[in-house]
Amino acid sequence: MKPDDLRAMTVDQLDDEALKLKKERFNLRFQRATGQLENTARVRQVRRDIARIKTIAAQKRSGRAAPAATAAPRTKEPAAKPKRAARSKAKPE
Repeated sequence: MKPDDLRAMTVDQLDDEALKLKKERFNLRFQRATGQLENTARVRQVRRDIARIKTIAAQKRSGRAAPAATAAPRTKEPAAKPKRAARSKAKPE
């Protein structure tokens, strides 16, 4: 599920979607335990979708804007690391 699609939903819709995914996760756990699970990657995908939905729902409830990743890019460049002094290659006597 894409974050942009989730951000277009209301908090109630997000809660309904989270509930649906939790039920799916429950069923996937039983399928895995009985050896009937075909797509094992789906467990991980559902778990991450639930977390994504919870995050976006919490942002909407608190009234915060979109995360910093979608904000305006930074204009200040990071400072360059100072160079280390070169070691001499002479062998000690």
